[in-house]
Amino acid sequence: MLVFSSLVGSELAAGMRERPAAVAALIVLTAIFATAGCGKHRGPGTIEGDRIPETLIDGRRARQKGAADALASTASTEASAKQILFGDLHVHTTYSSDAFLMSLPMLQGDGAHPVADACDYARYCSALDFWSINDHAESITPKNWRDTKDAIRRCNALGGDPANPDVVAFLGWEWTQVGIERDNHYGHKNIILLDTEEDKVPARPIHAGGMGWQFMKQRPSFSMRFLMPMADWANRQHYFDFVRFRSELGRVPECPAGVDTRKLPNDCQEMAETPAVLYEKLSQWGFDNIVIPHGNTWGLYTPSQSGWQKQLGAGDTAAQPLIEVFSGHGNSEEYRRWRPEALDENGEAYCPEPTDDFEPCCWRAGEIIRSRCADPGSADCEDIVNEARADYIANGLAGRTMTLAGTQLTDWGDCGHCRDCFLPAFNYKPAGSVQAALASTGFDERGVANRFRFGFIASSDNHTARPGTGYKEFARRDTTEARGAPTEALARGLRSPQAFAEPRAESLRLDLDNTTPSLGIADFERQASFFVTGGLVAVHSQGRARSDIWRALKKKEVYGTSGPRILLWFDLVNADGGRAVMGSEALMARAPSFRVRAIGSFKQKPGCPAPVLPGLSKQKLEKLCRGECYNPGDKRRAITRIEVVRIRPQERPAEPLEDLIEDPWLVLPCAGDTDGCVVEFEDPGYVDEKRDIVYYVRAIEEPSPAVNAGALRCRYDAEGNCVEANPCYGDYRTPGDDDCLAMNEERAWSSPIYVRPPADHSGERMTTGMMRLVRD
Repeated sequence: MLVFSSLVGSELAAGMRERPAAVAALIVLTAIFATAGCGKHRGPGTIEGDRIPETLIDGRRARQKGAADALASTASTEASAKQILFGDLHVHTTYSSDAFLMSLPMLQGDGAHPVADACDYARYCSALDFWSINDHAESITPKNWRDTKDAIRRCNALGGDPANPDVVAFLGWEWTQVGIERDNHYGHKNIILLDTEEDKVPARPIHAGGMGWQFMKQRPSFSMRFLMPMADWANRQHYFDFVRFRSELGRVPECPAGVDTRKLPNDCQEMAETPAVLYEKLSQWGFDNIVIPHGNTWGLYTPSQSGWQKQLGAGDTAAQPLIEVFSGHGNSEEYRRWRPEALDENGEAYCPEPTDDFEPCCWRAGEIIRSRCADPGSADCEDIVNEARADYIANGLAGRTMTLAGTQLTDWGDCGHCRDCFLPAFNYKPAGSVQAALASTGFDERGVANRFRFGFIASSDNHTARPGTGYKEFARRDTTEARGAPTEALARGLRSPQAFAEPRAESLRLDLDNTTPSLGIADFERQASFFVTGGLVAVHSQGRARSDIWRALKKKEVYGTSGPRILLWFDLVNADGGRAVMGSEALMARAPSFRVRAIGSFKQKPGCPAPVLPGLSKQKLEKLCRGECYNPGDKRRAITRIEVVRIRPQERPAEPLEDLIEDPWLVLPCAGDTDGCVVEFEDPGYVDEKRDIVYYVRAIEEPSPAVNAGALRCRYDAEGNCVEANPCYGDYRTPGDDDCLAMNEERAWSSPIYVRPPADHSGERMTTGMMRLVRD
């Protein structure tokens, strides 16, 4: 997103050179307005809605308890005394630079999305129980941080009794790190804070530095100040405000390095270039927090081969108790053996051949060049094909957009796409998957093993101040990040100049170094087909209070869903200390036995519940919710099956991850009725394994339509090759009222249960069957 304005400016400048007289007056006029300070500061907004009616909250609780009690009695076990609450711990407003950019009309945005809107949306549109603010720290000024804190406090104050609020708002930010090489890339992490009082939160968010921050700190360019408003004069105020936002950010001084964070001035921007420095600064503050990594398979910014080994120190695993498995940017759960690029014995990257379920984009680059050769079968053609593949890899994240001249998005088929993954993140990087993290082990100099013990969550990563967008599959451009220009003329400014060059039977290698922002960030044209409505985090909580929700998060009594409010319980039923719930760690000398209970989500009715309608003005209800709220009917979707994943973490560095991840290890069928499903299973092989084993489950719903579930919507031949792609564009080429729906199996991911044998591993072997179906 950060390079969009530069690309737009380049294209507009070219057009202006062709028609200088026609725009001369507008240049002068724009200059007058811009230099006169026409840009306005975008504030936190005003929360409009009060606490929602108590009857709605009571109704949610009663319906959930009734369903849980009915299912529990079928399983001959007591219902959990805890209730399941749903939230979103990944929400951006226009205090994030990329969100502000996406709000501009030239990207079909609809204006500012302040923090106050997120509060109203969570309360009235998506009917969440909790949410958090996570704007990019790189673009938060001291004033914006003060405004954010005030808005979050106001949202909580309107929630009513703190012991039983209608919604809980958490304060936080995103540490947004991008490294161009696999060895210096750590990825993005959300920091969530328990408290909101002024003396219990950091004086400033902590950012990651890097190319994004460097770009944002630059003085607004000529294209931002003049050309962007000129391209859309009727909406010029939005662009003036964006320039004001960037100018305010550029004036904030950088905090001095190497100083205890508590002794720094409040009016500077503080940087932590690595996770270790971030954790140290958070420790210096001493305030209760949770760090949640996310998007580690998202190929828009993740270098190939970037994995988890460099983040397997004791500090890394202790600071990050949760991980985001799924968001509006796609799924990051699943590991695959293939790689977008391979490494030889010297650690040098090369382009691997396609497999039955994956085609590397470097390989597709070579095939595109081959189609342009005069003699495709000649040795000379093979040389330039291999050169194109090498150039693609050398160009890194800019490979698809800059390596070949004159290519269209459809020329690339479905390269880089995980064909057999569930709603995978764009340009999938399996080494960064959650399963890879759980299977990996770090060994210190003494040979002591260190592993992640993540709890699983999902969230939205929404950039329009809309927490919990997955409650209905509609309004693609509002509930996902799909954006693009409304006209062909503007779209040219958002695409790589290579796309408009004459096709040639040769490739381009960029001159990139570690300080050069990669134009691969501009690959949002293709990314638009992979944005989905986002997920939810669910907690098993004693109550609705902030402290209750926080306790569940810290204990990892959490799970994630792909958006629907699926009810899920996953228990180790024969632990020595009694039942152990999801997120637990257990010592077991005998074979573990597990029980899974799952209930599908409610099918939605159109519109909004009647009690909600008076809470917001008609205008705001339409702007925020687009006239559609969480509005459950009486019918639930059926759970069709339970999938069990079994992972054996590495016991030595050389163990291949693909040998340790069993997905699925078991598939347990359900009858498909709407009352839910209960299954039990055992692992009689555990005793003989004599090693730590991780178990988690997925509860799968019956198919239903979902936004962008078809990704690139390929037509495949008999060999499984994508012979025709039909992308769901974010720009003018796909109508705004086309939600690009396709059938999808929504799901919930339990947090794992971590089982390990005692030191002597003494215990009797179980002889009963591996799986027993209690209720299908």
